[in-house]
Amino acid sequence: MSENALRGNLPELSVGELSQQLKRSIEEQFSYVRVRGEISGFKRHSSGHLYFALKDADALIDGVCWRGQAGRLSIRPEDGMEVVATGRLTTYPGRSKYQIVVESLELAGEGALLKLLEDRRRKLLAEGLFDPERKRRLPFLPRVIGVVTSPTGAVIRDILHRLADRFPRHVLVWPVAVQGETAAAQVAAAIRGFNALPEGGRVPRPDLLIVARGGGSLEDLWAFNEEVVVRAAAESAIPLISAVGHETDTTLIDFASDVRAPTPTAAAELAVPVRAELIQRIGDAGGRAWQALTARLRHARAEVEGLSRGLPDPVALLRTKEQFLDDRTERLANAAAKLVPDRAGRLDGLAARLRHPREVVRDAATRTAHLGDRLARAAAHAVRGHGTALERVAIRLDDRGLRQAIGRGERDAVALGERLRAAAAARLARAADNLALRGRMLDGLSYERVLERGFVLVQDAAGHPVTRKGETRAGQRLHLRFADGDVAVQAEREGPARPPAPVQGTLL
Repeated sequence: MSENALRGNLPELSVGELSQQLKRSIEEQFSYVRVRGEISGFKRHSSGHLYFALKDADALIDGVCWRGQAGRLSIRPEDGMEVVATGRLTTYPGRSKYQIVVESLELAGEGALLKLLEDRRRKLLAEGLFDPERKRRLPFLPRVIGVVTSPTGAVIRDILHRLADRFPRHVLVWPVAVQGETAAAQVAAAIRGFNALPEGGRVPRPDLLIVARGGGSLEDLWAFNEEVVVRAAAESAIPLISAVGHETDTTLIDFASDVRAPTPTAAAELAVPVRAELIQRIGDAGGRAWQALTARLRHARAEVEGLSRGLPDPVALLRTKEQFLDDRTERLANAAAKLVPDRAGRLDGLAARLRHPREVVRDAATRTAHLGDRLARAAAHAVRGHGTALERVAIRLDDRGLRQAIGRGERDAVALGERLRAAAAARLARAADNLALRGRMLDGLSYERVLERGFVLVQDAAGHPVTRKGETRAGQRLHLRFADGDVAVQAEREGPARPPAPVQGTLL
């Protein structure tokens, strides 16, 4: 048959039928494949599906990962990441394109994964997220410890068991996935969630955080190398211990945390001290403090005893001072009892010698009048003497000269008289002021002022002052002079057993 006849016998297919046949052929031929390539054009749709392309130097194939499978991927896809995608090949008839439906992703060799990890570490190191200055000291004994880990693994049981053995504390567990596509986001959210708890709230805010996971491969621990987890750990205001993997495993969160623990159990040991050891240390410290205090007291007692041997007996000193005080007290009482009568007697004697102010005024007035008479006589004598001198001069002078001399003499006499009158007035004023001052002094020293202060002048019938008890006798009539009047009284003998009788007297 010719080629044209064969073409004419081919069945006619629609576009949809051809697309379906191609789809079945590809899916049957490539039902399960592993494709190695570089991720390009990665996009996460709002529906949760992942879309990207795998390429190498020669070709490119589209890839898709449905939402249900995307959450179970061991790594988080990124542009430029070289991976091995496992899945099935199919077509998309709507665009006449074939694509691979990815069921799992893994990095193309551990070397590529380590290179990606090192690039990310250098980037975060350059940003200062691993600086030692950012790291905080762990609290000595936290009240509340927050743990970010899987609630179903052996890690949380190891941590709780170790805390119970060393020093039981209140523990808050924030359950997260520690592997898979969503693990990194959950761990970062847990760290930030613990930091967002308010102080004194219904849920206590932890004093320390532990981010823990058991051992595994590099791909299994990859969630703790994600930037979102590292940044959350670096931003944490609560001190954080990272305990991811075994002792040989290293993740980027170890660099950003405040302290790295080789295992989750070691993290619990770093979080709290051993209670029994702490009690023993406190007991030992208390014993040493007591011994030091006892030794110090013994030493101080020995010093005091040594110093006391060089000091006089304080009791003897006190007794000497008491005797001195008794002596001074007795002398003071006797002096006070003697001083008052003595001062009163001296005051009475001075009052008796004082002249009455009226007498002093009269004497001063007499002296002033006498001085005035003497001054007048002296002025008259001076005027007469000048007149005589003028007459003698007038005899020797002519009329004109006589008149001039007489005029000068008269003016001199008038001026002299004025000066004499002024001097006499000034002398009289000074004498009057002096007289008034002495009068005020005499009045202040008068015994009558003393009587106004509450004292009494005692006189006998003859008017003589009585200043001593021995100067009186029983039945003697006495006069008591007060500031406002006199009282006549009769002296009586003082009886030993009879209380003193009220004073009887009459106003004069």
